[in-house]
Amino acid sequence: MSSTTDLREERTARTASTPPDPTSSIADPGPLGLAAFALTTFTLSLFNAGIAPETLEPLVVPLALFYGGLAQLLAGIWEFRKANTFGATAFVSYGAFWLAFAVYFQFIEPELLSKGVPESSITTATGIFLVGWAVFTLYMLLASLRTTAAQIAVFVTLFLTFLLLAVGDLTGIDAIATVGGIVGLVSALCAWYASAAIVTNSTWGRTVLPVGPRS
Repeated sequence: MSSTTDLREERTARTASTPPDPTSSIADPGPLGLAAFALTTFTLSLFNAGIAPETLEPLVVPLALFYGGLAQLLAGIWEFRKANTFGATAFVSYGAFWLAFAVYFQFIEPELLSKGVPESSITTATGIFLVGWAVFTLYMLLASLRTTAAQIAVFVTLFLTFLLLAVGDLTGIDAIATVGGIVGLVSALCAWYASAAIVTNSTWGRTVLPVGPRS
């Protein structure tokens, strides 16, 4: 009896000495970051795929600034607070991508055109920009292999999107960039699904939308 009592007291002491999780009251920022990424990517991809008229492309700028940019950036900062290195790196980086895209599209590209820089040179610069993001997405894809199938699908399609868009811009072959836009639409749909699954499963308290097993 004495040994049983001692064991219980030891367990109680161990539990009491374990500090509470300071982030337990913080909601999961992942669905917000995924949704912000999804909508902004979907909208831009409509133009890259040639589905939406090019004259309406400035529609992407406010989304890139406030949803894909600011909202994703905030989601990434909250992921740091949740001690999620993968989520923090992804959301802060892609939030910064959308902010950079908005500035480039709204200010830098028009300024270069006004200075007489050939459009082909501007397209090459865009291609170089996209190559860098393809490299980043590639190693994030490798890291995502230890997450869920839903997240892996997002990074596989996103890597292909950046790669195809970069090759299309660097080679000047519009058809490749168009395919990149179509793959971008698929990536956006995957991100929307992953976001919806996390929100729905959390709200219902059970798996309603499966995200696939963790590796």
